[in-house]
Amino acid sequence: MVGRRTVLAAALGLAAGCAAPARQAPVAVDGPGAVDSPSAVRPPAPPSREQVLARYAGRAPHEWGTDLPGVVATVPGGALALTFDACGGPGGDGYDAALIDTLRRLWVPATLFLNSRWVDANPGPSAELAADPLFELGNHGTAHRPLSVTGRSAYGITGTADPAAAYDEVAGNRAKLTALLGRAPGWFRSGTAHYDEVAVALVGEAGERAAGFAVNGDGGATFTPGQVAGAVAAAPPGSIVISHFNHPDAGTGAGYARALPAMLDAGCRFVRLSDGA
Repeated sequence: MVGRRTVLAAALGLAAGCAAPARQAPVAVDGPGAVDSPSAVRPPAPPSREQVLARYAGRAPHEWGTDLPGVVATVPGGALALTFDACGGPGGDGYDAALIDTLRRLWVPATLFLNSRWVDANPGPSAELAADPLFELGNHGTAHRPLSVTGRSAYGITGTADPAAAYDEVAGNRAKLTALLGRAPGWFRSGTAHYDEVAVALVGEAGERAAGFAVNGDGGATFTPGQVAGAVAAAPPGSIVISHFNHPDAGTGAGYARALPAMLDAGCRFVRLSDGA
C-alpha cells in the first residue's frame, strides 16, 4: 500500500520525528506523560442513509488513490501517530499479541483499525483492546474494500460499487464498533487505504474522518523486522505510520520491538489520531 505520501527517509534525507536531545516520557493514556482523552462532547447524529444517498446520487469522482484532499496523513506538533490495521477475512484474522504487548510495556499509544470480520473472529481481543485507554479503535470497514463510488479496485481488491455500497462499508462496521465501544468511532480507514473524493465525503457524512498515512511501516505486513525498524525509526515528525497487527508471523512486531526503545530514548512522542489530529 505504498502511495505517493510514503516517505523513504534515506532517499529524501529527512530527520526522524525523534530528535529531542534527551528522553521524554512517551505520550500515553493513564500513564506517565499522559495525554488528554478525546473530547467527551458528542457530535450531532449524522444524517440518515437515505439523506446521504439522495445528496450524493449522480456525483462522479475524478480522483483515486491514498493521497487525496480530506484524507488525513499527518498530525501537528511533531509527534508520530502509529496506526495498525486488522484487515480480517482473506486479509488475515490473526492477532499479533506480542506487538500489542510491546506497545503496552513501553506506554506507546496507537490507533487500531479493526475490520468487522476481524472483530467477529477475535471477540476476546476486540473487547480487551476496546477497554484499554492506551488504544483508540478505528473503523477499517465492513468487508475491507477500497472506498469507491464506481467500483475502482486496488491491489486486486474490488472497491465498493456505488454510493450505497460505500456508505454501507463505513456504516456497517461503525455500528459494530459502536456496540463494542459504547460510542461511535471517530476515524475510518478503507481497505488498502484507497479512496475517491466522493467516497471521502461520504465518510464525513457518516460521522468519521478518513485516515491515510505518510509512512508505510511494514509494507502490508511483508517487511522483515529490520525493514520495519528502519522505516519506523526514519519517520519524519508529524507522520501517520501505517502497519498491521493481524499477521503475528510477519516482521511487524519484532521490528517495532527493535525500533521503539531507541525512539523513546531520543525523545520521540506518540499520539493516537484523536489526540493529535
